[in-house]
Amino acid sequence: MLSIELYRQTLAKIDDWDAYLQSESRLPGARSNLELMYAVADLTSEQNIQRWLDLTPTEAPENTPTCFLACCGVISLGRLLCEGNLAWFEVLRQKANDPRWRVRESVCMALQRYGKEQMNTLLTEMRRWSEGTLLEQRAAAAGLCEPALLKSPEQAREILGILDGITHRMCQVTNRRQDDFKTLRQGMAYCWSVAVAALPETGKKMMENWMGSTDVDIRWIMKENLKKNRLQKMDPVWVQQWIQNMEDMK
Repeated sequence: MLSIELYRQTLAKIDDWDAYLQSESRLPGARSNLELMYAVADLTSEQNIQRWLDLTPTEAPENTPTCFLACCGVISLGRLLCEGNLAWFEVLRQKANDPRWRVRESVCMALQRYGKEQMNTLLTEMRRWSEGTLLEQRAAAAGLCEPALLKSPEQAREILGILDGITHRMCQVTNRRQDDFKTLRQGMAYCWSVAVAALPETGKKMMENWMGSTDVDIRWIMKENLKKNRLQKMDPVWVQQWIQNMEDMK
């Protein structure tokens, strides 16, 4: 497995990026070549990015080498945002609704790259996304709930508020068999634990408000978060107490 820097050096020497990226994509497979993807995001041209963004799900199906090109286009938007062109947020928002889960994950990685440089602006944008489609809400939660971004108590508090709003909106969804709801539910099953671990006293109180919910999906989300090691390390007594409390509430 080559490092990101070695991939940068290799890319600087070749002309046919598409062929190289597809051959090194590791797709089909369980894990795509993230190191190569990060290197591409650092170096590629806006022309390449636009061309890869235009690849449709039909042209670049899930888990194929061509899908890797589409993901490279999306993740590279994080760099373009950092360069100051915030109009790319709208393209990322559209891609957050893409049927390909690898493309949606690339959206989150692009957001996180931008957040490392401009977290306050990212928070402002994610508040908008958190009131959008179910998949946009999922992208907002997953994009923000990255431990490397949760360094400021004020920003962690903002993220907890965004998660709280998303959880409220989930309670209002009537069709819970749709795939988009299931995707959001799965994401929220870990996002709360990341934010709570970053600001324990505030976060624990907010989680406690939801752990008493009678909504079956919200209860599942809270139970899944309680299983996460980061919460076990944060406050094992509190975690065990609430696991027991939720069992007693059945």
